[in-house]
Amino acid sequence: MEIRAGYDIAFQCFQETPMVLMLSIEPARVKDLLGEHRIWFSPELEARDYVDLFGNTCTRIVAPPGLVEIRNEFLISDSGLADEVAPDARQLEVGELPDDVLIYLLGSRYCDTEKLSNLAWSLFGGTAPGWRRVQAICDYAHDRICFGYHHARADRTASEGHQERIGVCRDFAHLAVALCRCMNIPARYCTGYLGDIGVPIDPAPMDFSAWFEVYLDGRWFTFDARHNHPRIGRIVMARGRDAADVAISTNFGAVQLVRFSVITEEVAPAGVRVSRAA
Repeated sequence: MEIRAGYDIAFQCFQETPMVLMLSIEPARVKDLLGEHRIWFSPELEARDYVDLFGNTCTRIVAPPGLVEIRNEFLISDSGLADEVAPDARQLEVGELPDDVLIYLLGSRYCDTEKLSNLAWSLFGGTAPGWRRVQAICDYAHDRICFGYHHARADRTASEGHQERIGVCRDFAHLAVALCRCMNIPARYCTGYLGDIGVPIDPAPMDFSAWFEVYLDGRWFTFDARHNHPRIGRIVMARGRDAADVAISTNFGAVQLVRFSVITEEVAPAGVRVSRAA
C-alpha cells in the first residue's frame, strides 16, 4: 500500500532564532520512499542535517525574524500489516540485555520511574513476565487516562498523568514507558505519523502521534497505550527516552506556533476506492 504524509507548520519568530527540527522520517524507512522527501522552508533557509545519539535525523536552521513556514509532503510504501502481536515474547533478565538497551530502563525527564515503582510492582508483580506483562501495563494506561486535545500540557510527567488521569497520546506513552521500566522492561518513546487507516475516521484534526516500543526476546515491539490495538501504517519519525528527546522543534529563542497541519492517508491505486472500517 502507499501512504501520503506530510505537514504544514509555521512559526512567528521575534528575532533570529536557532532551531533544531525533528521532522524527517527514520533512516530505516528512507528505502520505502516513492519520491522526494524534502523539508521546504519559506523564506529559503540554509539547513543542515545530523544524526543524534538515538539515530534520529535532526535538521538545524537559524530562522530569521518574521513568519517561517516549514512544509513537506511525500509518498511512502508500506506493508499494510498491522503491528506485530507476539504473546510468547520473553522478558530478558537485566543481565542479558545489550549495553545500548540499558538506557531505556532508566528514569528520564517525563518518565519519573522513582515515583511509580511501588505502584508498578503492586499492580503487575503478579503478572507473567514478557508480552502479557507489557499488555497489562498498556491496558492499565489506556484505561487510566482520558484522552482529549484540550488536556495537552507540555510539562506533564508520567506520575502526574497517572494522578490527573487526563492527557494526550504522549501522556499515555509516558505512563506506559515508565511503568515498563519500573518492571525492568526496556521501553522507548516513539513519535511519527499514524493515519486513520483500517479504522473509523477520527473527526479531530490530524496530529503527529506518540506510541512506545519494548525490548522483548532480543528485539523491539510496538505498543500503543492510547489506541491499545494493532494499527496499520505507522511511520516513525524519531525515538528516544521520552518526548524531550524527540520534540518536533527545539527553539533557542522565543517563537509562536501560528499554523500546524499534518496529513496521513492511504493512497488508492488508480480506479480503486479506499475502503475504511465502519
